Amino acid sequence: MKKLPLFFALLLTAPSLSAKPNVLFIAIDDLNDWIGALGGHPQAKTPHLDRLAEEATLFTRAYCAAPACNPSRAALMTGILPSTSGVYQNPQPWRLAMPKAVTLPQHFTKHGYWSAGAGKIYHGRYPDSSSWETYFPDQKNNKPADPNPRNRPVNGIPNTAHFDWGPVKGPPSAMGDYKVADWIIDQLGKKHEKPFFLACGIYRPHLPWYAPQKYFDLFDEGAIALPEVPENDLEDLSSAGVKFAKPQGDHAKVTKYNQWKKAVHGYLASVAFADEQVGRVLEALRKSPRADDTIVVLWTDHGWHLGEKKHWRKFTLWEEATRTPLMIRVPEKLSKSFPKGTKAGSRIETPVGLIDIYPTLVDLCGLGANKALEGQSLVPLLKNPKLKWDRPALTTHGRNNHALRTTRWRYIRYGDGSEELYDHDEDPNEWTNLAGKTEHAKLKKELAKWLPKNNAESAAYEKGKKTPKKK
Repeated sequence: MKKLPLFFALLLTAPSLSAKPNVLFIAIDDLNDWIGALGGHPQAKTPHLDRLAEEATLFTRAYCAAPACNPSRAALMTGILPSTSGVYQNPQPWRLAMPKAVTLPQHFTKHGYWSAGAGKIYHGRYPDSSSWETYFPDQKNNKPADPNPRNRPVNGIPNTAHFDWGPVKGPPSAMGDYKVADWIIDQLGKKHEKPFFLACGIYRPHLPWYAPQKYFDLFDEGAIALPEVPENDLEDLSSAGVKFAKPQGDHAKVTKYNQWKKAVHGYLASVAFADEQVGRVLEALRKSPRADDTIVVLWTDHGWHLGEKKHWRKFTLWEEATRTPLMIRVPEKLSKSFPKGTKAGSRIETPVGLIDIYPTLVDLCGLGANKALEGQSLVPLLKNPKLKWDRPALTTHGRNNHALRTTRWRYIRYGDGSEELYDHDEDPNEWTNLAGKTEHAKLKKELAKWLPKNNAESAAYEKGKKTPKKK
């Protein structure tokens, strides 16, 4: 048989535009490690997330770039660290700070993709219409409204706004996240001329923890386990650490009004509701003709405290606020075409950052590089979960405040120079600060080499928002 000329042989073997994989990009707001696959809470009910973990690669130690919605999402979507951009807090319009940044969906659009999304991908006040060709509900509104209970706050804590929890009347279909899932499901059922980058942003379990009664009924409130919190847990922290904890804030209110179990109940119910919406989307993908050519990435923007270290919400540099679920599924068909696929049910224990998602997707989909990215592709780890990986995961909260996470250690250095060091082999709850021990001086010095060399000045704040004092 006569051989084809080299030009035609290359033409036949080169991947076409249609050969590029689709991407289903699922974000969940404020979800910590309270999912079955990570074992964060014994009563969490997340069968759909757990099923995805069985089909995908689960990163068991994934950490956010910042423990707040806006800086975390801005970093993930631009690939630029807070210490470079100066976007450290929620009230900082990220696009003003990074006007030339090419966002993740923009990069995909530039390389022939249809980029669309629904729900919360960027922080609510700062959407970015330049990132998307289509968005639901629209380019300025990232979330359909939810029904609210009457006579708020339901929890009875005075002077609270959305720091509230309780059931709402009506079916699940009345909730904003249900409508977001419906829209994504509709897109998965359509024929698209281009490969798609489709982003699905689930708002719950963000506060307030309002969900239909059926999700509260999944749990026996009296039997709900609470986090274990030693009375003296903050005594070995510097004033900077105690200030982050704010023990006289939410935690004092929750305990005074006997709301701890009710609050955890509300969070678990909201997680169960969010899990069900993710499950609806994933089931639609499984039943669609796109199941075999779509990469699924699921992440959450940061963790969440529910009383650990006498703190509630995010906004700290401890494990509860920084650890997030992260899963990546590359179908077997794509694994053969792009030899960078995932093994179903594999778990990667190496600490990684959400800042690594952008370069990983660029790598998996064979797109051109974006030289501004500060993360590192996780494809080598997907191919070899035992690969040596020296770089710790970095989290930043405010200028000059950083945490580094290795497999064993968490090292925190605040802007005032004070430190914390925790040995996760012996102290997974981070109850004992070892930073003052002389035997750990060398370790701290080695870890400190990974701290950002540049700490950008804080970016401009939204007009009318309080700007923190410089440190």
